[in-house]
Amino acid sequence: EVQLVESGGGSVQAGGSLRLSCTVRGRFGRYCVGWFRQVQGTDRKEVAYRDEEGIIRYAEAVKGRFSFSFDNTKKTLYLQMDNLKPEDTAMYYCASGCPGTRTWGQGTQVTVSS
Repeated sequence: EVQLVESGGGSVQAGGSLRLSCTVRGRFGRYCVGWFRQVQGTDRKEVAYRDEEGIIRYAEAVKGRFSFSFDNTKKTLYLQMDNLKPEDTAMYYCASGCPGTRTWGQGTQVTVSS
């Protein structure tokens, strides 16, 4: 069984930075892993994701500002978020597994004030 534990969320002013971490307990896969975000009342959306071919893709809204990385030895995923904007405010979730077999973390809230 895979468990994901996120941390690093918080409240920042626009232009600030945060780094989210997601520690994986259990099998750590380097493919089909990434970050999503959800605003209450809307669908969960992909933010940064490494697919089954190893290609990392970013949502258009975060390109150039967010960076996805992972540390195999620590079994941890990271999302470095720079130049944050109020529209980045959301609950952020890490995910492991390809669609249909995906495991989610509990989420961490990011709030960006103008």
